[in-house]
Amino acid sequence: MKTVNAKRGAALTAIMALSVGLMSACGSDSKTSDSSGSGTKEPVKATLVLNWFAEPEHGGNFAAQEKGFYKDGGLDITLMPGGPSVSATQIVASGKAEFGMANADDILVARQEGIPIVAIGTAFQKSPQALFYHKNSGIDGFGDLNGHKVYVASTASFWLFMKNKYKLSDAQEMKYTGSLVNFVNDPQAVTQGYITSETYTLQQQGVEFETLLNADSGYNIYAGVYFTTEDMIKKHPDEVKAFMTATVKGWDYYKDHSDEINPAIQKQNPDMSLDMMKFSAEKEMDFAFGGDAATDGTGTMSEARWSELQQQLLDVGVLKKKEDISSVFTKEFLPGK
Repeated sequence: MKTVNAKRGAALTAIMALSVGLMSACGSDSKTSDSSGSGTKEPVKATLVLNWFAEPEHGGNFAAQEKGFYKDGGLDITLMPGGPSVSATQIVASGKAEFGMANADDILVARQEGIPIVAIGTAFQKSPQALFYHKNSGIDGFGDLNGHKVYVASTASFWLFMKNKYKLSDAQEMKYTGSLVNFVNDPQAVTQGYITSETYTLQQQGVEFETLLNADSGYNIYAGVYFTTEDMIKKHPDEVKAFMTATVKGWDYYKDHSDEINPAIQKQNPDMSLDMMKFSAEKEMDFAFGGDAATDGTGTMSEARWSELQQQLLDVGVLKKKEDISSVFTKEFLPGK
């Protein structure tokens, strides 16, 4: 879970109000068009549940909305903010939204719990999540975390993987609250965070720190994964295709025009400054457009990566049984597929 700080100060009441509106909107069949009989199709209403409060990590979606890419594809998309009390997987599974965003490991866990969701593309080829530590604290790699206080969610799959791989039985696991105060005040402490977020905050506070990117531990998940339900894929494949085509186009536009789009993001999250958005957008570019995306296109995913993650989660006991990885993700809705 992301850090709850000034960047993510959007009011939960706004989310609740939007949720109520979505619930009532979903009471009617949004898949019908042309109620006027004029022969002109109305855009199909659909909702994407973001994986956190609006931020540059959703830049491609806001670009697709602002530039009309969703409407060009026949969709009228609502971007519903997430947050600590919002479960995108549950909302999508219940039929109150058509699309959601989550990390790759969350999707595998949800499927194990009987939630029939399928990954259809990803915003980031690797996760910007990392462990932050103070300079001169004696840490050079993951194996050096023993003897240090580590503020981390104890149930986080990446931490279970790290503890197992690097034999971190002597790391002092501390309850992660989302606050940076304990980390800042303890020069031997370590905390989880995001390269795109906490980096900015700590620099503003004048803290000298270094990072260990989670992906470099070997736990290299897709982040900001777009998903929908098996039922949506079966009944409305054209809408799923239109959604991913516009989303990828949005990300490709945001890559070179983030300053143009960020004010639209700020409207939904006014407590996040444009300076911080600019910083975050610049930091996230390699995560979104590097790796396989550089050769195979924005949003791409591979069977090898999904299979490796599934095995890692099996090894640490997060998953209890293996399933056919072709049921977990598909690239058929990405542009050119």
